[in-house]
Amino acid sequence: MESQTCEFKQTWKDEYLKTICAFANSDGGISININNITELIEKLPNKINNRLGLLIDLIVEKINENEIIRIKVEKTYAPVSFNGKFYQRSGSNTIELNGGNLTNFLLKKYGKTWDDIVIENFSIDDINLDTVEKFKIWTRKRASFIEEEKDLMTLFERLNLLENGQFKRAAILLFGKNPQKYFIQSHSKIGKFLSDSELLTSDIIEGNLFEQLEKIIDILRTKYLHSYISYEGIQRIETLEYPYEAVREAVINALIHRDYTDTTVLQIRVYNNKIVFSNGATLSKEVPIDKFKENHISKPFNPIIANMFYKAGFVESWGKGTNNIVDDCLKMGLPEPEYKYTFQSVQVIFNKNDLNDQATEQAILNFCIEPKNTSEIMEFLNLKHREHFRSAILKPMIEKGLLELTIPDKPKSPNQKYKTSRSN
Repeated sequence: MESQTCEFKQTWKDEYLKTICAFANSDGGISININNITELIEKLPNKINNRLGLLIDLIVEKINENEIIRIKVEKTYAPVSFNGKFYQRSGSNTIELNGGNLTNFLLKKYGKTWDDIVIENFSIDDINLDTVEKFKIWTRKRASFIEEEKDLMTLFERLNLLENGQFKRAAILLFGKNPQKYFIQSHSKIGKFLSDSELLTSDIIEGNLFEQLEKIIDILRTKYLHSYISYEGIQRIETLEYPYEAVREAVINALIHRDYTDTTVLQIRVYNNKIVFSNGATLSKEVPIDKFKENHISKPFNPIIANMFYKAGFVESWGKGTNNIVDDCLKMGLPEPEYKYTFQSVQVIFNKNDLNDQATEQAILNFCIEPKNTSEIMEFLNLKHREHFRSAILKPMIEKGLLELTIPDKPKSPNQKYKTSRSN
């Protein structure tokens, strides 16, 4: 059966050299050939060495009275090309690398990541000093030396953001005054959608990554997302319609793990019943999309950027961010978020419960024919977030006259229960 590391061929053709090339650039593999045994044993090693620069092992075996040749290809640590092009295995397919995928492949082979490359014509005058000062405050708990360092160039050297006196891409994205001058695609977008094709309003977010994080969260809270208002005594409490920490985690993850060679910007699409974070990204083989809801290792696409967010106290280093998003949504009584990976884009989707539809309301009315307290109704609905339940479900049903209080003159009584209104 053909797979990531195995492919079957009945006869040899020179075009199969790109398959050998792909095995070498991926995890190694075996190509099995059946005919022309004697001729292939003599010619193949030299042909593969001359065309690809690879030394391979040929193994002759018998299967069901037929002799076959197994061409064993070891994984290489230097990139291998065929006719000037580079190939890798993706499942049982051989794919040609180009664009951002080729760039990232070559960087990885040479022990570099995209954010680790220096950029010319960027100077200390292009650094946003306000962001640096905020960063020093954020890092007090995890890296106190940062606030103590007064010389800016020395600080960036110690943070691994300089190489031979030149600033790395990570430094520009994290602390630049205008990163979009160097990476035009490094901005973000927020849009309010009535449907997939109907855009109501939108915002473009620019600046360095720390600035973008602050701006995105602020604009989401004040312009795009609703908050439920409640009171504890005289204290006014605002509860966002989605868990705040989960939203913030999703934005941070997108900024850190984004493939900035991709032209797809971070897009946040807000609908009436969901919010979708879409981000151009290249996932590592160690952490495929189906592992996002499980305990997994941390494999940041931009490790230097990730390290700065960690030092600032914005993320943990143990790969728990995607798990925390799931937990926060469940605690609020929302469905599990969805993680999808299509067309080199990672999507995180927060969905609302249809808690205010007629079917749900009717279920509550049936349940509360006999008076029930808050905990009983929440357990009936399988909800865990009390403030969200009160603001999004209980209060609207009372205001509509669907539910009545058993102790109307003391609405906050610990003995309060709710029953279906006599008019229903």
